[in-house]
Amino acid sequence: MKILMLNYEFPPIGGGAANANLCLLKQYAGNSDLQIDLLTSAPKPGFVKKDFAENITIHKVGINKKHLHFWRRTEVIEWLFRAGPVYKKLINENNYELAHAFFGFPTGWLSYRNAKKLPYIISLRGSDVPGDNARLQLDYRILAPIFKAIWKKASGLVACSDGLKKRANKFQSYMNVDVIPNGVDLENYYPSNEPRETSDEIRLITSGRLSATKRVNMLIEAVEILQKRGYKTKFKIVGDGSLADSLKQLISQKNLNDPIDMLGRVEPANMPELYRESDIYISATMQEGMSNSMLEALACGLPVVTTYCEGVEELITNNGIVTKHPYADLLADAIASLIENREMLKQMSLAARKHAEKFSWKNVAEQYINYYKSILDK
Repeated sequence: MKILMLNYEFPPIGGGAANANLCLLKQYAGNSDLQIDLLTSAPKPGFVKKDFAENITIHKVGINKKHLHFWRRTEVIEWLFRAGPVYKKLINENNYELAHAFFGFPTGWLSYRNAKKLPYIISLRGSDVPGDNARLQLDYRILAPIFKAIWKKASGLVACSDGLKKRANKFQSYMNVDVIPNGVDLENYYPSNEPRETSDEIRLITSGRLSATKRVNMLIEAVEILQKRGYKTKFKIVGDGSLADSLKQLISQKNLNDPIDMLGRVEPANMPELYRESDIYISATMQEGMSNSMLEALACGLPVVTTYCEGVEELITNNGIVTKHPYADLLADAIASLIENREMLKQMSLAARKHAEKFSWKNVAEQYINYYKSILDK
């Protein structure tokens, strides 16, 4: 099969979807039955073509990118404008059988415009499906007709969780949406071989873009509640984003500079050790497709305490706690219950790794290959 992939973000640009794309390519590398070209972006103007593997080539269309993990509307438009001709050129020069677009928009727009020449499938990732994302409400209202047109012309739609599928069906009820979950690198993300410390201090961690959707301010409030109740906590916040400065101010105002450490962006290679140095992964995100960070934390043996979001049905069973409502005091209660019951914490830790083992990237890659074949057979 000859596949043209496209994703407007790819490491070092982007977040979960960029990482998912990278992990899929690693699984496809060296597969003689697959020939893949990926069209993506770069943080500086220009065009770069590089070999990822013998059977995989990456084509990067550069733009004037201000932040690696935050897309301004002008940057999205710039990438579409510059990537469009490259996409057409690739189609004209190669005998692709199928296009695989990560994100219905903006990436899917290029596939939609060229659907007569090349059929396409879309991997819905989360923010590209209208929902509660606070920053994108205006975009959803304006672009809803375009989203529906892109979906309708696609040969297949894939959501990364049952929760995201339900959101997609709420937006476009008559469309068939399949589910292929996210995966995790089980070789790099694994529990610590050292026994966890039995000190009174509990080590919390969260990771992701610092945006309104992630509600990191709620996590800070939960830690404040725990501190007032007398629990000894350390909380590491990993990630960068538009709210970084305001969150730093909030931490300072609440006199939480000692228990809370904002680490900023951390290289992916360093994340496994950060998870292994922690006890519990916490989250208050209001919207996800399926959280890569939660998967990574689970693979490292961390129980997850979180508010509800898409993907938790698949990820959280006996390995964490999902609060009934998105309130800081409920998050604090859940964390406190694990602090007070170390045996429960230990059992959830063991269950976390066992559950994560169901989500290997090898399995995800095989599911996508079978999906390609099923689409082409039609």
